[in-house]
Amino acid sequence: MARRNHLKAAAAAAASSSSSSSSSSKADRSSYFARREAAKVLRSVLKGDATRNAKASIKSLVYSPSIRNKKATFALLCQTLKYLPIIKDVLSTADILNGKWKRQEELMYIITYDVLFGQEIVLVGAAEKFLLLRKNALETALARLCVRQKVKHVEDLLLQYSQTSDVSRPRYVRVNTLKMDIDQASEELGKVCKVTKDDVVPDLLVLPSGTDLHDHPLVINGDVLMQGKASCMVAVALGPQPGWEVLDACSAPGNKTVHIAALMRGKGRVIACELNKDRVRRLEDTIKRSGASSILCIFVILIVIISSIVELYLCTILLPSFWYYKWIMYGEC
Repeated sequence: MARRNHLKAAAAAAASSSSSSSSSSKADRSSYFARREAAKVLRSVLKGDATRNAKASIKSLVYSPSIRNKKATFALLCQTLKYLPIIKDVLSTADILNGKWKRQEELMYIITYDVLFGQEIVLVGAAEKFLLLRKNALETALARLCVRQKVKHVEDLLLQYSQTSDVSRPRYVRVNTLKMDIDQASEELGKVCKVTKDDVVPDLLVLPSGTDLHDHPLVINGDVLMQGKASCMVAVALGPQPGWEVLDACSAPGNKTVHIAALMRGKGRVIACELNKDRVRRLEDTIKRSGASSILCIFVILIVIISSIVELYLCTILLPSFWYYKWIMYGEC
């Protein structure tokens, strides 16, 4: 009897271990692919900064249909960008990138963040193996950097880099006035960091550079939205009034759309159109979190079909008929 109970306990332990191992393997695989997706987005971000011609915001790039693990990719990308000046100096001091890896420097930045500051790397590819074998060199370079900057901790080093940055870009958040008063939001966010009101956009708050609010309850609940100042000025320039009917022809991810609804105080109607089916889901999520019940979301595949039919009709029926008529009547084409 005792032996039977012992065998049952051993089997249960093995099953638990197998389940835990499977779960761990899945998480490792997810992290592996998140690093590749984050590197892809980082490449676009850095290229846009270098040419002063950004294609889209970081959030729009991450929430594009090609990125599968959006949450993990977004978190990893934000953290890498936060530590990027330090990572660049560490890699330069260690002098370990050459040839093949130099051409994949965005992936190197992402993995270096994980090696030095992030999670333990288990599932590895060639790039991870390359940097893990040189982890001691990276840690030595980081230590030298701290000595050179006369700081003891990485947090102090990070603060020093942010203070000496050529351009200190503030973090903007827009208060969703459909759900919360701007003074209430300012008071709540003031518990986390210094908050000031923007002097151009009435419902926009300005926070210190590098402020991370992605997990803040106000952001998760849609009471405030992380939205750039330039994006917010679109709805302000339009100046929609309560009772208007507004057509937003390219809506996703939806920040400008719900801003228009907020300026209309939820009275009237906003017709939000989007061609991409995956981006429609993102749009619907933004609308739902904002509480903007006056927005009608439309997936405009029908318009694409109609325009294609019209184009086909013009090219294959109407124009040939016109030239044939001209040839019959005037003997020319």
